[in-house]
Amino acid sequence: MTDTLASVFVPLGVAGAVIASVCGLLAAIALARGAAGLAGGAAGVWIMAALLSLSASFAAVWTPLFVSVAALAGGLLLGGAARMLGRTVRARRRVNTGPAARPAAAYRTAASPTVAAKSTPTGSAVSPAARPRPVTDTVRVAS
Repeated sequence: MTDTLASVFVPLGVAGAVIASVCGLLAAIALARGAAGLAGGAAGVWIMAALLSLSASFAAVWTPLFVSVAALAGGLLLGGAARMLGRTVRARRRVNTGPAARPAAAYRTAASPTVAAKSTPTGSAVSPAARPRPVTDTVRVAS
């Protein structure tokens, strides 16, 4: 009887470990890209796959469970490290590119086709309609 159970539970546990490994990889990619919803979904599916891999323990085979736990732990660690590394590289790249490296088109606005735009009496090149209004103009308090 135990051989019959082992012939059913071990393949189920291996399938659960494979699904959990794919979810761990997906969670790593999602965390590296900053997609929290996708990472949460991958972790949710991983829970079901880890429970499925737990079925192999009824036949005294614990390897699928260990593989599924290691897959999510590795995915969370590697995804977080990749996100941190990517943010660091992007921050350094932003610091190294100063205003001299930007093209003149970046300073143009839709209202002024050239860099030397006409100034308003206050000295700014932004039209008064484009300026944000103070909070007191938009919030009305009933008295």
